[in-house]
Amino acid sequence: MAPSLHDRHDNLPTFKELPEVEGLPKGCTWGFWDRSGRKDELGTLNLLTPEVVKQAYKELKDGASVALGWSLTKPNAPNFWRKKLEHKLIDHADLGPYTGFDDEIHFNSQCSSQWDGFRHHAHTKSGLLYNYVKRQEIIDSPNSGVLGIDKWSERGGIVGRGVLIDYVAFAQRHGIQYSAVESHPITHMELEQAAREQDVEFHQGDILLVRSGYTKWYESTDPTERDKITSVGHANVGIRATPESVAWIWDHHFAAVAGDSPTWEMFPPADWQCLFHDYLLALFGTPIGEFWDLEKLAETCAKLGRYSFLLTSAPLNVPGGVASPPNALAIF
Repeated sequence: MAPSLHDRHDNLPTFKELPEVEGLPKGCTWGFWDRSGRKDELGTLNLLTPEVVKQAYKELKDGASVALGWSLTKPNAPNFWRKKLEHKLIDHADLGPYTGFDDEIHFNSQCSSQWDGFRHHAHTKSGLLYNYVKRQEIIDSPNSGVLGIDKWSERGGIVGRGVLIDYVAFAQRHGIQYSAVESHPITHMELEQAAREQDVEFHQGDILLVRSGYTKWYESTDPTERDKITSVGHANVGIRATPESVAWIWDHHFAAVAGDSPTWEMFPPADWQCLFHDYLLALFGTPIGEFWDLEKLAETCAKLGRYSFLLTSAPLNVPGGVASPPNALAIF
């Protein structure tokens, strides 16, 4: 058995160096974060060590903060038959001589800003969720909590150094024209080049945010046309998954990734045999954030002249939860 990655924080293996896992593709890390006979349920969130968090706090210089959650009412017309937000106001005056209100909120956690948890997507070919968890385990024991997003709350939420790669600005600088609602690929080479142009140096444990322009498109498009596209359209800009880009993501040892598009990766993909959802959620155990509102963040980064910041996120503490609004802040 390969040594636990907990013992190799200062010398993590490259993608090429990852040991082979029988019956699974290169890059599978199942079992590598296990410790003391306990199966891991955190994946690359294990990279957010106390030292990494303390280093992230050095980003606090300007006293500015930006909330990264889009309105839970958006998109107005979700796709994949998902239920949009229902908000019910309860007037206390209906119950007695008292002035005040409660409210009830019902929504699909895959709508609006979200973290995809490890219950959300199984490795396509094997049908297994992160770290050998079978679908039937969750069906048979839905309250067992295995791979529930509440595990992220138990560890103290997500706190680390965030870095923004502003692909919208990069495309403008380089004359790249594209639509946010077409399967336009963002390559890992472009992410690398944009980072250099922004004077960003990646660190182990970073939380990578990519602004692709999807929410910008949404906010600037006629509502009728916009709702038609979001309800039935299944194409969007995103990072293109290739063997090289998958290795690039692992080799930078990001704790999590997020963006403003519905899928983070380009959709439909160029190759259905190579999906970031397979590698990140299922094989690496890397959270994926989608539909994040990065517009004000991009403005703030440009104004301050820096694209790194302290990022905090407190997912909903729902036992066995599949996904959650990120409740994320970027703090400068």
